[in-house]
This record gives sequence, C-alpha cells and structure tokens, in this order.
Amino acid sequence: MEDFHSKSLPGSNREKKSWWHRLLWDLITSIVPALLIALFVNVFIAQAAEIESGPSMQPNLYAGYRMMTEKISYYFCEPERGDIVIVGQPDGPNLVKRVIGLPGEVIESNEGHTFINGEALDEPWVSFFGGHYYPPTQIPDGYVFIIGDNRPASHDSRAIGPVPIEAIQGRVILIYWPLSEFEIIP
Repeated sequence: MEDFHSKSLPGSNREKKSWWHRLLWDLITSIVPALLIALFVNVFIAQAAEIESGPSMQPNLYAGYRMMTEKISYYFCEPERGDIVIVGQPDGPNLVKRVIGLPGEVIESNEGHTFINGEALDEPWVSFFGGHYYPPTQIPDGYVFIIGDNRPASHDSRAIGPVPIEAIQGRVILIYWPLSEFEIIP
C-alpha cells in the first residue's frame, strides 16, 4: 500500500516548487551561455560601431552610419591599404579612417594627395583632396598611416602621426544602417 504522503498531489507545494526550479534551471542553462558567447564575440571577434560625428569619411561614410567590424584578421595578417578601420585613442573618440600607408613604406601627403615611396597613390575612394602637408616619413614596423576620405576635414595621421596596429579595434566589413546604404565592404 502506498503511503499517502509519498506522492505529490497535483497543485501541491512540492509540485509547484519543482516546476519553478526546472524553469529557473532552464533559464540559467540557456541564457547564461548565450550571454557568455555574445560577450566573447563582442570582445574578440566582431563588434557593432557607429560613426559619431565629423565629415572626415564623407561622401563614403556619414555620421550616424552603423557598421559591423571584425577583430580577428589582424591577429593573423597585417592591415592592407584601403581597409577602413576603427582606431582607439587614449584621449579622445575612436577614429574611423582608411589605412593608406603600411609598415616600412615612406609616405608623403601634399594637398591631400598621397605618395608612397615617391610614387603617387591611386585613391579612387577620395572625393575631396586638400589638407595638411606631411613630409616624407618612413612608417615604423608595427604602425600604419591612416587618413580620412574627405582630406580637408580629416584629423588623421597627418596630424597625429602613424598609429600602432595594436590600436586598431576592428576592420569595417559591413554597413548596415541606414538600410538604404547597406553594403558589404571587401
């Protein structure tokens, strides 16, 4: 004969407690790993970013554009000329610029036109030339030279010098907002 107290009756406190424990356990075992994965992706693999202000990349990128950056390629290879990158600054906002000069190259900028090792660089992304003169300078190993596409309005390596590759927070791979400007960046 079964003991009356050995079974849970429907609606009993024991059954309710068990149901809440299962729900809590299910939430913990599904939400916590998802949050940890999202945090890992955001810190090490990819991150959303927004151009906060300034015309330095116009007409290619405008303030308010939202983009996705990837963070892992520069662990395996160096930046390439033409990459659009986000560079962190210790004393100011992040910079969104284009990599123009690579380690070991001698770079010069005159009226916004760039010369690499004495040769004029073809820059189809530039719509507005002008701006600071930058004398011929060799870019040190581990550094790149970044310039905005709107040369007269860009605060970039012509003012701050080459930037360490380790300061690059990500390479822009996708513009996703506004939707009308959606673009995958090669």
